[in-house]
Amino acid sequence: MTQTVKLRETAPDAEAQDIRAAMRAIGAAARGAARALADASAETKNRALLAAARLLRERAGEILAANARDLEAGRAKGLTPAIIDRLALDPKRVEAIARGLEVVAALPDPVGKVLATFERPNGLTIERVSTPLGVVGVIYESRPNVTADAAALCLKAGDAVVLRGGSDSFQSSAAIHACLVAGLKEAGLPEAAISRVPFVSREAVGEMLEGLGGALDVIVPRGGKSLVARVQREARVPVFAHLEGIVHVYVDRAADLDKAITLLINSKMRRTGICGAAETLLVDRAAAPTMLAPLVKALLAKGCAVRGDEATRAVDPRVTAASEEDWRTEYLDAIISAKVVDGLDAAIEHIETYGSHHTDSIVTEDRAAAEKFLAKVDSAIVLHNASTQFADGGEFGFGAEIGIATGRMHARGPVGAEQLCTFKYRVRGDGQTRA
Repeated sequence: MTQTVKLRETAPDAEAQDIRAAMRAIGAAARGAARALADASAETKNRALLAAARLLRERAGEILAANARDLEAGRAKGLTPAIIDRLALDPKRVEAIARGLEVVAALPDPVGKVLATFERPNGLTIERVSTPLGVVGVIYESRPNVTADAAALCLKAGDAVVLRGGSDSFQSSAAIHACLVAGLKEAGLPEAAISRVPFVSREAVGEMLEGLGGALDVIVPRGGKSLVARVQREARVPVFAHLEGIVHVYVDRAADLDKAITLLINSKMRRTGICGAAETLLVDRAAAPTMLAPLVKALLAKGCAVRGDEATRAVDPRVTAASEEDWRTEYLDAIISAKVVDGLDAAIEHIETYGSHHTDSIVTEDRAAAEKFLAKVDSAIVLHNASTQFADGGEFGFGAEIGIATGRMHARGPVGAEQLCTFKYRVRGDGQTRA
């Protein structure tokens, strides 16, 4: 049975020392588990994932009861509707988490994959082969599904993981984690392969940012701007992260209006609290006379507040004035900024100036314009005539994602099992020496 855990938000000095020791012990155990996982067969890892999926279904009642406690506490704290939506579980979402584990289990094993082979003139044969990263630390906030997604992808990649969820999802994450650990045990894998930090103090986060005494190889933060900014600023190990999802939809002069309305509404309103939700609408000035008003009115009809420039405000009195800050804002709510721009080049310039290199989409029937947008917009994900809400590892066929990386080193875009691997070189010779 899942027990209710009393949260410890802060720690006095003596407790901080206890937490430091406990976190170092968690890191050391995870490092030992990583060595075992590196030799685990694909069948063994998959057996653990499938067992965890079964247990999630069997224990769905316990998971939902734990989630109900989190929701009650969250509402008492005054969490926003968008955060409550990210936190909430129901039978369908629990089933989706279980299915996600099964999808990851069905993926090809990324470990040991030969990425390249070449032979040198001296007869040496060199292979570049994928290997696990080692130990991944994941710091996240209110999404309980991250517990399962991150654990599954790390396990598939042969990595141990240390999970530190936020207080908002503490009970839910504990219940999900219990299923994952039980799956490891059934498969004969070490329980420390999927470790969960059992408290939510600031000291615990600080210990992870310091690397748990050298145990962590990389950190992945998933959460709000302040969390990600702190991790990027203070971490002493590499970070896969995006700071914000300032996502744009650009409607070109050659767009199909019906298609543009459908894509815009889905991009913004399907789920407003996810990082792939559109936050800014850009409309080509040449298209504005026929397309701007229908686009704006469609948003307003769906309950989305619109903050616009002068041209956008002119089409409907319900549009309020956009400030300079609006172009840089990730609302994560039913709010969008809207602006008329002087064509494709101006749209690209706006995205480069205000965007976060996360996800951006062009709506157009002009293939040359689309190809220019796809080539020139420097974002991790760029789309043509598709909703920005496809910015998701599951939709990319990765089974799930541990996050969307917007940096330029190692991993970019949805971080799946393949991106949680590194590589080494295997060199085979026959007595060659170097002159």
